[in-house]
Amino acid sequence: MPSLLVVIFVVELVVQLINTIGASTINNLIWRTYLSLPTPLAKEFAEQRKKQKEYLAVRHDLNATSSQDEFAKWAKLRRQHDKLLEELEKKKSGLEASRATFDRYLTTVRLISTRGVQWVLPWWYGKEPMFWLPYGWFPYYFEWFASFPRAPLGSVSIVVWQWACTGMLALVIETVVGILGIVAASRQSRKQRQKQPVPAAGVGAGTGESKKEW
Repeated sequence: MPSLLVVIFVVELVVQLINTIGASTINNLIWRTYLSLPTPLAKEFAEQRKKQKEYLAVRHDLNATSSQDEFAKWAKLRRQHDKLLEELEKKKSGLEASRATFDRYLTTVRLISTRGVQWVLPWWYGKEPMFWLPYGWFPYYFEWFASFPRAPLGSVSIVVWQWACTGMLALVIETVVGILGIVAASRQSRKQRQKQPVPAAGVGAGTGESKKEW
C-alpha cells in the first residue's frame, strides 16, 4: 500500500491540475478519446456524421434546383431533405443525451476520487501522525499548529500536510503557467517581427554627394 503522504500529495496534484486545465476541457478530451474507441456510441456517432454529409449534399442539390423549372426533381430532393433532417435531429438528441450522461458520470467519479478523498482521509486518519518533528527544534505554538486538529503534539497532522501540499503545488503550477505564458508571448512576438516586411533601401535618397557645377 502506498504511503499516506504520497496518496495525499497525488490527490492534491490531481485537484490542482483539474483546476488549472479545467473540468470541461478534460471532459471533452475524454469524450473524444472514448469516441475513437470501437464502442456502440462511437459507431452511432460515425453514422451521424455520415448522415450529416448526406444531408449537406442533398441540401446543396436542393438549393441548386429550381422549384419552377424542375419541380419533380425539386420535390424529390425536398422529401429527402426533410427526411434526413428529421433523422439528424433524432440522432443529435440521442447523442446529446449520451453526452450529458457521460459528463454526469465523469463528474461523479471526479468528485468522489478527489473531493471525497480530500474529506474522508483527514477524517479517518486525523489522529495519526504523518511524520514527527525533531524534538526541541520548534516552539510549542508551532508544534501545536503542525499537529492541528487531532494529531499527537510534536507531529505533523494529515490536515497540515494537506495544506502544505496544496499551497506548494498551487505555487509551482502558477509559476510554470506563468513561465509558459512568457515563452509563448515571446515566440508570438518574434513571429510577428519576422512577418513584418523589411523596408527597401532608398536609391539615391541623399546618400551620395551632390555634384558641383562649375
